[in-house]
Amino acid sequence: MTKDIVPAKRLDAVSEYYFSRKLKEIAALRAQGVDIVSLGIGGPDMPPPQAAVDAAVECWRRPDSHSYQMTVGLPELRRAFARWYAAWYGVEGLDQDRQILPLIGSKEGVLNIAMAFLNAGDGVLVPNPGYPTYSSASRLVQAEVFTYDLCAERGWMPDFEALERLPLDCIKLMWVNYPHMPTGTPATSELFEKLVDFGRRHGIVIVNDNPYSFILNDRPLSILNVPGATDVCIEMNSLSKCLNMAGWRVGMLVSNPQFVEWVLKVKSNIDSGQPRAVMEGAIAALDSGREWYDKLNETYRRRQTVAARIMDALGCTCSPGQQGLFLWGRIPDTEQGAEAFADKVLAKARVFVTPGFIFGSAGDRYVRISLCAPESILNEALHRIESCL
Repeated sequence: MTKDIVPAKRLDAVSEYYFSRKLKEIAALRAQGVDIVSLGIGGPDMPPPQAAVDAAVECWRRPDSHSYQMTVGLPELRRAFARWYAAWYGVEGLDQDRQILPLIGSKEGVLNIAMAFLNAGDGVLVPNPGYPTYSSASRLVQAEVFTYDLCAERGWMPDFEALERLPLDCIKLMWVNYPHMPTGTPATSELFEKLVDFGRRHGIVIVNDNPYSFILNDRPLSILNVPGATDVCIEMNSLSKCLNMAGWRVGMLVSNPQFVEWVLKVKSNIDSGQPRAVMEGAIAALDSGREWYDKLNETYRRRQTVAARIMDALGCTCSPGQQGLFLWGRIPDTEQGAEAFADKVLAKARVFVTPGFIFGSAGDRYVRISLCAPESILNEALHRIESCL
């Protein structure tokens, strides 16, 4: 009798990504002729800078651009990242060869960092609510997840007194993400200073995932602005949101040379670097000036205004000043929970909004609306909700 083949036990700790499952359900409805307006995924719908497209196309046409590339990327790309950090974040003097590592998107970086720093049983701090991949990557490497709750009453900021009561001797790494997804809470210098101090005192690596810092924000902040931050911090960043290059898969991490070397050990055994054309396009995109970001945010501000009207029509309440690609709102107290509420909106109005429970238990009374849809689509969603609910 043939022995049963079973998957690795680590798969017991994770499930299929919610959006993967839900988008299949929406695709099935559309195949049946049901017209669905999706306001779920935060994938930019606008094109990247034309200079990036031109540079990439020109590179693809060259016969010398199709070979394997180095895992550390082109020196010109790392140099462009260093210039970008100096120009927009005020983080100067980065060593492009030892402190910057290109990533195939920051999602890849989450798993690479987890593999580089966490042994089975090590503790890792994960925000609740927060990006689900922080938890799933931690569980895939068999680390122990300690959630730290964020709540509206505290402005969705960490409770450092509560953190001090955790078994910090066993905790090795902490995930943070400001501007915060899904709540849209802006970063502050005071928060970053507290996080660096916390990491220093307890020997905990602080990883700030920072892809939303340009969106609906005229003053991007980096945790690396804090003196000595690179001793205990890693910052990940991405061109997916601020330069509309989500499908290009271009991210980076910045830290001290030792941390970068450890992550590189993992990464170099997994991939062979990005295509040269993608990197040359990214170099051109990174030279975009203030007018690019101003125009981008002008569009997102208009969309956010319509999204706020959708929240009002749903009976949801939103805090002001949210940054990033989404709007986060609390559902009416009369509703059972976020998942049931989102399913009702989908069934009655044919509009998909993201239920906040997927980001953790602290999100169960919230829904999230993506701003990655033209105003015409957002207005159509508003019309449907006002007509049906």
